[in-house]
Amino acid sequence: MASAEDILNEIDNEVKNCMVKEGSKVRLKDFSTKYEGDILDKELAQDVLERGRERLAEFQDKLYAHDQYNVLIVLQAMDAAGKDGVIKHIMSGLNPSGVRVASFKAPTKTELDHDYFWRHYLALPARGEIGIFNRSHYENVLITRVHPEYLLNENLPGIEKVEDADEKFWKDRFRQINRFEKNLSENGTIILKFFLNVSKKEQKKRFLERIDDKKKNWKFSAADVKERLYWDEYQKAFEEMIEETTKDHAPWFVIPSDNKWWGRLLIAMIIYRMFEKMNFSYPEATPEQLAALQKAKEQLLSEED
Repeated sequence: MASAEDILNEIDNEVKNCMVKEGSKVRLKDFSTKYEGDILDKELAQDVLERGRERLAEFQDKLYAHDQYNVLIVLQAMDAAGKDGVIKHIMSGLNPSGVRVASFKAPTKTELDHDYFWRHYLALPARGEIGIFNRSHYENVLITRVHPEYLLNENLPGIEKVEDADEKFWKDRFRQINRFEKNLSENGTIILKFFLNVSKKEQKKRFLERIDDKKKNWKFSAADVKERLYWDEYQKAFEEMIEETTKDHAPWFVIPSDNKWWGRLLIAMIIYRMFEKMNFSYPEATPEQLAALQKAKEQLLSEED
């Protein structure tokens, strides 16, 4: 049986492989979609994840008490890659009052009447909180990139027809996103972005499971199969998105997600290592506060039961 050190080393090594460095060229085919080691299996990974959740809960408590930083976790993926499962299995041990989850669907008329960051600003976590974006502002360089006709709903100056969204337009959007995230980072937001990398074969398998299992029927939409026809276009859009927007202050991680347990474990480790690096601690009481605490203690002890 593998030692704890061997297990941690394997996870840490894969974390390094998942992180996309700023300025690097991105080809998703160069990233694995599955677990390729021989140390872990699903059962062992779940045990490691359970222990990791306990430590994450401790870190969360210190983040809240520290009250200077907040954490934004961005999840992007093709359909059925497992975003909901990541949220459920990794964040289940945290204090719900300190976690905000926002799932972004197609924008409403009101949202379209604002710039595309507006609804995301409203959902950002406060200091001391962890925020999770299940899909995010990146949809504006993904689904609109594959279906540029959707841009016309935004009523943007200079975009009267699909052809007006040229390469400069998309470069400008990447620049806007980088500026948005840089501003968040400089004001205390720790940003971690995860692309759940699932293979086309595995997606098909999960779609069929959703159709055949009555308990999963609600997860399936005919539109999912329609979007699958644009697989190659989405892969190209994801590659450019990651390449243009992975930054030292807001890195992208390409997570192998054919094995759900492996992807969840890697994401938990990345979050864990981030907290470890930040080295949050509980605020120390001032002499005045300590004196007040002692006085309160004495008062409580003097009370008759």
